[in-house]
Amino acid sequence: MAVGVFDSGLGGLTVHEALVKRLPEQAFVYYGDNANAPYGVRDADDIYKLTCQGVERLWEEGCDLVILACNTASAAALKRMQEMWLPENKRVLGVFVPLIEALTERQWGDNSPPREVAVKHVALFATPATVASRAFQRELAYRAIGVDVEAQPCGGVVDAIEAGDEILAEQIVRSHVEALLRRMPKPEAAILGCTHYPLLQNEFQAALGADVKVYSQANLVAESLADYLTRRPEFTGAGTVSKYLTTGSAAAVSKHATQFLKRSITFENA
Repeated sequence: MAVGVFDSGLGGLTVHEALVKRLPEQAFVYYGDNANAPYGVRDADDIYKLTCQGVERLWEEGCDLVILACNTASAAALKRMQEMWLPENKRVLGVFVPLIEALTERQWGDNSPPREVAVKHVALFATPATVASRAFQRELAYRAIGVDVEAQPCGGVVDAIEAGDEILAEQIVRSHVEALLRRMPKPEAAILGCTHYPLLQNEFQAALGADVKVYSQANLVAESLADYLTRRPEFTGAGTVSKYLTTGSAAAVSKHATQFLKRSITFENA
């Protein structure tokens, strides 16, 4: 039975790879809205509309549970979807909470009051829409107190990745890290708040320095999903076949995905 994985483009493949590794017997259907990427420069209503369309397409594949492997969609659309749109027999989960739980050293599902945590200075790298939503800071405030977050909107990174231009993407990452370090010279931890960014995690780490712990989401989300499916196996869905779908050019998206993940991946038209 299949679980859906939604992203605006290629970035969610970093989460998808971790999910497949953690749950090898589980079928996954990946949907990349490459034709409308990047989401990070769109307004909230546009992101909501596109995300709902993608999730509905995954429902057609028998995916009763969909992971929004996109921080922008999780920040700008998830809460509204869950409160106003989602049918009772479907679930849509985001990628923020597992990351924040790891940062604050909480167990999954720990709903105790916010408390002091070891990390006090956190750098957040995310799309302009995610930064503007302040969703990360809001979720963090539910769990921790006394944490200073400096957010850097990383315009251009997703565009370069989607275009397959690794050299440009690396240059843009370095410029964004330099801009953040001018405002927060000594972060203790850095959050890669976009699922595209782990494709450039080594570049982020090199620019930040070895003393900064860099958190990315893929393995944390995979562990969280494994725990969720143990408790709620009914949401594994009706689909049985794994596949990759895209709203863009299947040939071009397959080429760029293969380039970044260093293994052959074949997309179909959504």
